[in-house]
Amino acid sequence: MTEPTKTTVHVLRHGEVYNPTKILYGRLPDFHLSELGHQMAKAATEVLSGRDITHVVASPLERAQETAAPFAAEFKLDIAADVRLIESANYFEGKKVSVGDGAFSNPRHWWVLRDPITPSWGEAYLVIAQRMFAAVQAARVAAEGHEAVCVSHQLPIWTLRRYVEGKRLWHDPRRRECGLASLTSFRFEGSKVVGIDYSEPAAHLVAMSATAKTAKGA
Repeated sequence: MTEPTKTTVHVLRHGEVYNPTKILYGRLPDFHLSELGHQMAKAATEVLSGRDITHVVASPLERAQETAAPFAAEFKLDIAADVRLIESANYFEGKKVSVGDGAFSNPRHWWVLRDPITPSWGEAYLVIAQRMFAAVQAARVAAEGHEAVCVSHQLPIWTLRRYVEGKRLWHDPRRRECGLASLTSFRFEGSKVVGIDYSEPAAHLVAMSATAKTAKGA
């Protein structure tokens, strides 16, 4: 009997974003990596530099494409774009959401917070999970027998992980294990996930990040 093909898909969160106005940028255009964010992307690349990466794909948003760039250079690959890896849609996009002075403190927005399970303020968790899983499966097929890198965003990555682990999708955002430039790696045998690994290759840089200290980022 033929053994199923082993493939690994590394799902990478982008690095720190330059966001001086401290808004929830979501899917808004023209939000790029900060200088520290570029260093984070390079740190993640260095950790995987000896691996058998044959496919690199990213969310179409600038911060994800820029995070993918050093991988493309290292492995001499083009960067594919997959809209299924994009950040989740969110009612609060473009608004400040920091505790105390953000949109959450304004009563006219409270109706949007009525349902934390679906959730009512944005794209349904199940929709996010299903599109992310489809994107990862497509990357697995593209890199079959080798390894792929998919660059995405915190909430989609965390939702995907909970979906694959069979956990409920609604959650406390403060408990997400998905730091800046972190790797959530899905090990496949055939089309079946047989293991998930998590690492933070840029942890030393994240410790210097204002984004990580003040908010979860996107």
